[in-house]
Amino acid sequence: MDLDGTTVRSEGFWIWIIQQTCRDLLKNTRFELEESDLPYVSGHSVSEHLKYCIHKYSPESTVEEARGSYFKHTQHEMDETRKERGRKGAFMPVEGVGDFLLELKAKGLKIGLVTSGLYEKAYPEILSAFDVLKMGLPEEFYDCIITAGFPLRRGGQELSPKPHPWLYAEAARIGPGISFEERNSVIGIEDSGAGVCSIRLAGFPTIGLMGGNIIESGTKGLCDYYCFNFREISNVIELANILPG
Repeated sequence: MDLDGTTVRSEGFWIWIIQQTCRDLLKNTRFELEESDLPYVSGHSVSEHLKYCIHKYSPESTVEEARGSYFKHTQHEMDETRKERGRKGAFMPVEGVGDFLLELKAKGLKIGLVTSGLYEKAYPEILSAFDVLKMGLPEEFYDCIITAGFPLRRGGQELSPKPHPWLYAEAARIGPGISFEERNSVIGIEDSGAGVCSIRLAGFPTIGLMGGNIIESGTKGLCDYYCFNFREISNVIELANILPG
Protein backbone atom coordinates (compact mmCIF):
# COMPACT_ATOMS: atom_id res chain seq x y z
CA MET A 1 0.00 0.00 0.00
CA ASP A 2 0.93 3.60 -0.64
CA LEU A 3 2.42 6.01 1.91
CA ASP A 4 1.34 9.62 1.24
CA GLY A 5 -2.41 10.08 1.45
CA THR A 6 -3.12 6.38 1.99
CA THR A 7 -1.14 5.65 5.16
CA VAL A 8 0.01 9.12 6.24
CA ARG A 9 -1.59 12.54 5.77
CA SER A 10 1.37 14.47 4.41
CA GLU A 11 0.48 15.77 0.96
CA GLY A 12 -0.16 19.27 2.27
CA PHE A 13 3.32 19.37 3.77
CA TRP A 14 5.09 18.27 0.56
CA ILE A 15 3.05 20.66 -1.56
CA TRP A 16 4.18 23.39 0.87
CA ILE A 17 7.82 22.35 0.25
CA ILE A 18 7.21 22.61 -3.52
CA GLN A 19 5.73 26.07 -2.95
CA GLN A 20 8.76 27.10 -0.90
CA THR A 21 10.98 25.92 -3.75
CA CYS A 22 9.00 28.00 -6.25
CA ARG A 23 9.35 31.03 -3.99
CA ASP A 24 13.13 30.55 -4.07
CA LEU A 25 13.22 30.23 -7.86
CA LEU A 26 10.99 33.27 -8.36
CA LYS A 27 12.53 35.25 -5.49
CA ASN A 28 8.99 35.96 -4.40
CA THR A 29 8.12 35.14 -0.78
CA ARG A 30 4.41 35.66 -1.47
CA PHE A 31 4.09 33.13 -4.29
CA GLU A 32 1.20 30.66 -3.89
CA LEU A 33 0.46 27.57 -5.95
CA GLU A 34 -2.95 27.53 -7.60
CA GLU A 35 -5.60 24.91 -6.91
CA SER A 36 -5.26 23.73 -10.52
CA ASP A 37 -1.61 22.85 -9.78
CA LEU A 38 -2.41 20.32 -7.08
CA PRO A 39 -2.81 17.19 -9.30
CA TYR A 40 0.66 17.90 -10.74
CA VAL A 41 2.57 18.51 -7.52
CA SER A 42 1.52 15.34 -5.67
CA GLY A 43 1.57 11.64 -6.41
CA HIS A 44 4.58 11.72 -8.77
CA SER A 45 8.33 12.00 -8.29
CA VAL A 46 10.13 15.08 -6.98
CA SER A 47 11.62 15.74 -10.42
CA GLU A 48 8.22 15.52 -12.14
CA HIS A 49 6.71 17.95 -9.65
CA LEU A 50 9.56 20.40 -10.16
CA LYS A 51 9.53 20.09 -13.96
CA TYR A 52 5.85 21.01 -13.95
CA CYS A 53 6.43 24.09 -11.78
CA ILE A 54 9.42 25.24 -13.82
CA HIS A 55 7.49 24.91 -17.08
CA LYS A 56 4.57 26.93 -15.72
CA TYR A 57 6.18 29.47 -13.43
CA SER A 58 9.93 29.72 -13.94
CA PRO A 59 11.01 28.55 -17.43
CA GLU A 60 14.43 30.15 -17.07
CA SER A 61 15.24 27.88 -14.09
CA THR A 62 16.76 24.40 -14.26
CA VAL A 63 15.63 21.19 -12.58
CA GLU A 64 19.04 20.96 -10.89
CA GLU A 65 18.56 24.42 -9.37
CA ALA A 66 15.05 23.53 -8.23
CA ARG A 67 16.20 20.21 -6.73
CA GLY A 68 18.90 22.03 -4.77
CA SER A 69 16.32 24.33 -3.21
CA TYR A 70 13.83 21.51 -2.65
CA PHE A 71 16.32 19.34 -0.77
CA LYS A 72 17.58 22.30 1.24
CA HIS A 73 14.06 22.81 2.59
CA THR A 74 13.48 19.07 2.94
CA GLN A 75 16.65 18.46 4.93
CA HIS A 76 15.90 21.35 7.27
CA GLU A 77 12.31 20.25 7.88
CA MET A 78 13.23 16.57 8.32
CA ASP A 79 15.92 17.53 10.83
CA GLU A 80 13.35 19.58 12.70
CA THR A 81 10.93 16.63 12.64
CA ARG A 82 13.55 14.27 14.08
CA LYS A 83 14.15 16.80 16.87
CA GLU A 84 10.39 16.88 17.51
CA ARG A 85 10.07 20.55 16.65
CA GLY A 86 8.98 20.24 13.03
CA ARG A 87 5.86 21.59 11.37
CA LYS A 88 2.95 20.64 13.65
CA GLY A 89 0.63 18.00 12.23
CA ALA A 90 2.77 17.51 9.12
CA PHE A 91 2.73 13.70 9.29
CA MET A 92 -0.36 12.14 10.82
CA PRO A 93 -1.75 8.63 10.28
CA VAL A 94 -4.80 8.39 8.05
CA GLU A 95 -7.92 7.72 10.12
CA GLY A 96 -8.34 4.00 10.77
CA VAL A 97 -5.00 2.92 9.29
CA GLY A 98 -3.55 1.64 12.58
CA ASP A 99 -6.40 -0.76 13.31
CA PHE A 100 -6.41 -1.82 9.65
CA LEU A 101 -2.70 -2.67 9.64
CA LEU A 102 -2.97 -4.61 12.90
CA GLU A 103 -5.97 -6.50 11.55
CA LEU A 104 -4.00 -7.53 8.45
CA LYS A 105 -1.11 -8.70 10.63
CA ALA A 106 -3.45 -10.73 12.82
CA LYS A 107 -4.73 -12.50 9.70
CA GLY A 108 -1.20 -13.41 8.66
CA LEU A 109 -1.11 -11.14 5.63
CA LYS A 110 2.22 -9.68 4.52
CA ILE A 111 2.34 -5.91 4.11
CA GLY A 112 4.58 -3.76 1.95
CA LEU A 113 4.80 0.03 2.04
CA VAL A 114 5.44 1.77 -1.30
CA THR A 115 6.24 5.40 -2.12
CA SER A 116 7.58 7.49 -4.99
CA GLY A 117 9.23 9.62 -2.32
CA LEU A 118 12.92 9.35 -1.56
CA TYR A 119 13.96 7.50 1.59
CA GLU A 120 15.13 10.59 3.46
CA LYS A 121 11.68 12.13 3.27
CA ALA A 122 9.59 8.97 3.43
CA TYR A 123 11.06 7.38 6.54
CA PRO A 124 10.48 10.32 8.94
CA GLU A 125 6.86 10.40 7.74
CA ILE A 126 6.05 6.80 8.57
CA LEU A 127 8.15 6.96 11.74
CA SER A 128 6.12 9.96 12.93
CA ALA A 129 2.84 8.20 12.11
CA PHE A 130 3.90 5.01 13.89
CA ASP A 131 4.93 7.08 16.89
CA VAL A 132 1.43 8.59 17.04
CA LEU A 133 -0.08 5.10 16.70
CA LYS A 134 2.36 3.64 19.27
CA MET A 135 3.17 0.80 16.87
CA GLY A 136 6.94 0.72 17.30
CA LEU A 137 9.42 0.87 14.42
CA PRO A 138 7.98 0.66 10.89
CA GLU A 139 10.87 -1.47 9.63
CA GLU A 140 10.00 -4.08 12.25
CA PHE A 141 6.31 -4.06 11.32
CA TYR A 142 6.34 -4.06 7.50
CA ASP A 143 7.57 -6.98 5.43
CA CYS A 144 9.22 -4.43 3.14
CA ILE A 145 9.44 -0.68 2.63
CA ILE A 146 10.11 0.35 -0.98
CA THR A 147 11.04 3.96 -1.74
CA ALA A 148 12.27 5.70 -4.89
CA GLY A 149 15.84 5.56 -3.59
CA PHE A 150 18.22 8.28 -2.47
CA PRO A 151 18.83 11.81 -3.80
CA LEU A 152 21.25 12.30 -6.67
CA ARG A 153 23.22 14.82 -4.61
CA ARG A 154 24.37 11.96 -2.38
CA GLY A 155 25.57 9.88 -5.27
CA GLY A 156 22.39 7.85 -5.16
CA GLN A 157 19.69 7.35 -7.75
CA GLU A 158 16.05 8.35 -7.93
CA LEU A 159 14.44 5.22 -9.35
CA SER A 160 11.47 5.05 -11.70
CA PRO A 161 8.51 6.53 -9.81
CA LYS A 162 4.79 5.92 -10.18
CA PRO A 163 3.11 5.45 -12.63
CA HIS A 164 6.03 3.16 -13.60
CA PRO A 165 5.27 -0.35 -12.23
CA TRP A 166 8.75 -0.89 -10.74
CA LEU A 167 7.98 0.13 -7.14
CA TYR A 168 4.96 -2.13 -6.68
CA ALA A 169 6.51 -5.01 -8.63
CA GLU A 170 9.58 -4.77 -6.40
CA ALA A 171 7.48 -4.69 -3.23
CA ALA A 172 5.81 -7.99 -4.16
CA ARG A 173 9.08 -9.71 -5.03
CA ILE A 174 11.29 -8.39 -2.21
CA GLY A 175 8.79 -8.49 0.66
CA PRO A 176 6.42 -11.46 0.32
CA GLY A 177 8.51 -13.09 -2.42
CA ILE A 178 5.53 -13.38 -4.76
CA SER A 179 6.17 -14.20 -8.41
CA PHE A 180 4.31 -12.56 -11.29
CA GLU A 181 2.41 -15.82 -11.82
CA GLU A 182 0.97 -15.43 -8.30
CA ARG A 183 0.03 -11.78 -8.81
CA ASN A 184 -3.67 -12.31 -8.02
CA SER A 185 -2.71 -13.05 -4.42
CA VAL A 186 -1.67 -9.39 -4.12
CA ILE A 187 -3.86 -6.31 -3.64
CA GLY A 188 -2.48 -2.80 -4.04
CA ILE A 189 -4.05 0.13 -2.17
CA GLU A 190 -3.68 3.71 -3.47
CA ASP A 191 -5.25 7.14 -3.27
CA SER A 192 -3.57 8.71 -6.34
CA GLY A 193 -4.05 8.27 -10.07
CA ALA A 194 -0.33 7.71 -10.64
CA GLY A 195 -0.33 5.03 -7.96
CA VAL A 196 -3.36 3.28 -9.43
CA CYS A 197 -1.61 3.14 -12.80
CA SER A 198 1.54 1.81 -11.13
CA ILE A 199 -0.32 -1.05 -9.45
CA ARG A 200 -2.23 -1.96 -12.59
CA LEU A 201 0.91 -1.91 -14.75
CA ALA A 202 2.57 -4.18 -12.19
CA GLY A 203 -0.31 -6.61 -12.82
CA PHE A 204 -2.05 -6.49 -9.44
CA PRO A 205 -5.71 -6.01 -8.46
CA THR A 206 -6.21 -2.44 -7.27
CA ILE A 207 -8.19 -0.79 -4.49
CA GLY A 208 -8.63 2.96 -4.74
CA LEU A 209 -9.07 4.94 -1.51
CA MET A 210 -11.08 8.15 -1.41
CA GLY A 211 -9.26 11.34 -0.50
CA GLY A 212 -6.61 11.60 -3.22
CA ASN A 213 -6.91 12.53 -6.89
CA ILE A 214 -8.24 9.26 -8.35
CA ILE A 215 -11.54 10.83 -9.41
CA GLU A 216 -9.90 14.01 -10.74
CA SER A 217 -7.26 12.05 -12.66
CA GLY A 218 -9.85 9.87 -14.37
CA THR A 219 -8.38 6.61 -13.04
CA LYS A 220 -11.31 5.36 -10.96
CA GLY A 221 -12.23 3.03 -13.85
CA LEU A 222 -8.83 1.33 -13.45
CA CYS A 223 -9.62 0.35 -9.85
CA ASP A 224 -11.11 -3.07 -9.18
CA TYR A 225 -12.68 -1.50 -6.10
CA TYR A 226 -13.04 2.07 -4.87
CA CYS A 227 -13.50 2.46 -1.11
CA PHE A 228 -14.30 5.34 1.22
CA ASN A 229 -12.42 4.03 4.26
CA PHE A 230 -10.37 1.13 5.64
CA ARG A 231 -13.42 -0.73 6.94
CA GLU A 232 -14.66 -1.03 3.36
CA ILE A 233 -11.20 -2.18 2.25
CA SER A 234 -11.22 -4.87 4.96
CA ASN A 235 -14.54 -6.12 3.62
CA VAL A 236 -13.14 -6.25 0.08
CA ILE A 237 -10.15 -8.29 1.24
CA GLU A 238 -12.48 -10.72 3.01
CA LEU A 239 -14.65 -11.08 -0.10
CA ALA A 240 -11.63 -11.49 -2.34
CA ASN A 241 -10.35 -14.23 0.00
CA ILE A 242 -6.83 -12.76 -0.04
CA LEU A 243 -5.76 -14.77 2.98
CA PRO A 244 -2.79 -17.03 3.69
CA GLY A 245 -3.24 -20.65 2.59
